[in-house]
Amino acid sequence: MIRIICFLFSNFLEKVKIFLKMFIFLRKKVHKKEFICYNRGKVQERIRGVEMRRVIIVGGGAAGMMAAVFAARQGARVDLYEKNEKLGKKLYITGKGRCNLTNNCPVEELLENVCSNAKFLYSGFYSFTAQDVMEFFEKAGMPVKTERGNRVFPVSDHAYDVTEALGRCMRQAGVRVHLCRAVEELLLEEGRVRGILLSGEGIRHSEEGAGTKEYADAVVVATGGLSYPVTGSTGDGYRFAKDAGHSIGETLPSLVPMNAEEDWVKELQGLSLRNVRVTIYNGRKRIYEEFGEMLFTHFGVSGPLILTASSRVGNSLRKQKLHMAIDLKPALTEEQLDARILRDFGQAPNKKFRNVAAGLFPAKLQPVMLCLGGIDPEKKVNEITREERLGFVRQIKNLELTLTGLRDYREAVITRGGVCVREINPSTMESKLTPGLYFAGEVLDLDALTGGFNLQIAWSTAYLAGNAAGAQGEL
Repeated sequence: MIRIICFLFSNFLEKVKIFLKMFIFLRKKVHKKEFICYNRGKVQERIRGVEMRRVIIVGGGAAGMMAAVFAARQGARVDLYEKNEKLGKKLYITGKGRCNLTNNCPVEELLENVCSNAKFLYSGFYSFTAQDVMEFFEKAGMPVKTERGNRVFPVSDHAYDVTEALGRCMRQAGVRVHLCRAVEELLLEEGRVRGILLSGEGIRHSEEGAGTKEYADAVVVATGGLSYPVTGSTGDGYRFAKDAGHSIGETLPSLVPMNAEEDWVKELQGLSLRNVRVTIYNGRKRIYEEFGEMLFTHFGVSGPLILTASSRVGNSLRKQKLHMAIDLKPALTEEQLDARILRDFGQAPNKKFRNVAAGLFPAKLQPVMLCLGGIDPEKKVNEITREERLGFVRQIKNLELTLTGLRDYREAVITRGGVCVREINPSTMESKLTPGLYFAGEVLDLDALTGGFNLQIAWSTAYLAGNAAGAQGEL
């Protein structure tokens, strides 16, 4: 009898031990992650007994992904909402698919290449420099290289690798990504942001989650501007900012091709001119002049020189037509160019003008220059007068056309204008009007020239916004 009682008691103790082990295991699992919902939308998470700040990122482009990484590295629980079916759609097409991700130059030079509100970026650029950006991607497993003009690219020459590197960093930091989830509006209460309202609309429309409210301690708006709307940039961030009481500066396409009035431009479609000088005039006032490369299109002009010019002359061009002059031989003065043409004439005095002049231009440009040059192409060069020759020299040094307007947002690299930066804290990117609301990237009234400067704006503002939004503070 005693043996039976001892046997039963021993089995009972074994079962108790097993029960206690299971209880301790489950208790640890529950304690490890415990959600607590507070009144008025304040949401936090406990991890190992420590309250965790929750941050929502709206937009999965360059700025949104970078902000998510740094917010999560601060220890926050981060959810990123993107209405497209994949992240970084605009990144895939930047730099002709190679992604010029920054410019390897000092901060002072970065600031010199900012067109709007450069002073606002002092804190951002000094906090997260171009060299910091390069180091970030190197550590993320994506080697970079510096090319002409200090332009930085992935060694692979694939923009895809930039998005992949950011994706790896987000996964390592524990960021939760929600694709095809559009944000309808911000949840605003008692003067501060409390979260977002999901519309349930994305590239693949679904009613699942429509009207869902997601609460957070901080929201970072990184929705981009209006350029390349096919990538999802439809100006949502401006609407969110207005709802929160912010002013929106007038927006217009920037770093964009321009339309030209002259019919002969269409004949040069596809012709790229290197080492030319472009000057643009508003009446008699010179408002832009630069040396470099340009491209003729079926509608007008494009290429690096023209895109940069659009940032400088866009406002003027919206009001009136502008005159543009192309110096096809900027390395030569008019006297030097005349001397060269005289030498060519002297070597073939009985040849027709069209045959001698052909060596001065690319094949596609020859008929246009002969037509505009004021000299009969069939005329022998020994019959050409000095006045005719000098007129042709002036034509080469001053090929004129009329600019009639900017192309639209579908062809614009960036948007000029956006959320007024006077209403944003430059050290944190937090709204001065609505606590807990942050902005990063192109949605702000910040823009720069080509060469990686605009992506540097995205990285630097995202770095500040992410760190500030994710930091543990008074809730």
